Amino acid sequence: MVYKSDFRKNYKENFPDNKSMAIVGKAGGEKWKAMSDSEKAPYVAKASPLKSEYEKAMQEFKKNVSKSSSSEATVSEESEQTSEVKDNSEHEASC
Repeated sequence: MVYKSDFRKNYKENFPDNKSMAIVGKAGGEKWKAMSDSEKAPYVAKASPLKSEYEKAMQEFKKNVSKSSSSEATVSEESEQTSEVKDNSEHEASC
């Protein structure tokens, strides 16, 4: 993505009339495949810390979602129990 960002900027400067993201994406992919490892190295180096940051953020997100889901499940279970108590009370009152 680091490479694509730079590529997109340069591509738009060279082809300002092109509005198709598909064409830009395809051209960027073809150029990336044609590049040598040494040409790709600066982009890989820039992407590495960003990837680590993303992975940490994703772990934190998953942890928070897990906590949120378990607390929502508890609230949902309590709501169901309360609903059952009301149903039973209404049924006994009508008898």
